[in-house]
Amino acid sequence: MAMNLLKQIAGSRLPVSFYRTADIDQVRVLRAAGLVVALIPAPSNSPTLSGSPSAAQVLAITQKGREELAKFSYPQSRTARWRQRPSRIFARHRADSDGAARPTGTHGLPQ
Repeated sequence: MAMNLLKQIAGSRLPVSFYRTADIDQVRVLRAAGLVVALIPAPSNSPTLSGSPSAAQVLAITQKGREELAKFSYPQSRTARWRQRPSRIFARHRADSDGAARPTGTHGLPQ
């Protein structure tokens, strides 16, 4: 179960927060194994170490965590979404390189 959560974390934008008690416990396991860097609040009743924490926040996946993910062939060899689109700067440069004059307003952007 904790490896499924690690896969979910790897597919998410970090930092990611978890609020369910079961998820917080799994984040504790991942952190204890050295697979993630996470902030987990201490139990609300410190002397008895009981009480429910409000949330756990995963800040990063460690190198060890990435190695464990690689054992499961995760992530699949797919390119990141941001690499599939040309950047706006490049697209604008390409549009301006055809030599056509474009009217601009006071803000310097094409009308």
